[in-house]
Amino acid sequence: MKPVYFIWLALLIATGCFEQKRDCENFHVGTFEFETYLNGELAKTTFVRNDSIEIDSFLGKQDTSSIRWINACEYIVKKIHPKNRAEEKAIHMKILTTTSNTYTFEYGLVGSSEKQKGTAKKIN
Repeated sequence: MKPVYFIWLALLIATGCFEQKRDCENFHVGTFEFETYLNGELAKTTFVRNDSIEIDSFLGKQDTSSIRWINACEYIVKKIHPKNRAEEKAIHMKILTTTSNTYTFEYGLVGSSEKQKGTAKKIN
């Protein structure tokens, strides 16, 4: 019985210390797509980002936001021309994991503990 406990302990230690590699710099610049469900329907957002500006295209409308990088994997997005009070609030974005052409991220209003997750795909 002791060898079984030893194996389980070794597996727990090995997987508990594993940190997935993140290549966040690969996603600072480019063209990306993000899909989410809104009111039960799949909606796609396309956005073009350089190091400090992001232009979003959603439902035929474009919007421009400023980007302030906190570190290589976290940034703050704030609309440049908000149309209402809700759009004035900045959003904190955190890249959690990356692959060669996608990244999984967590986002929420700055100062809020409520977060959501999504995955963006780099298309260019």
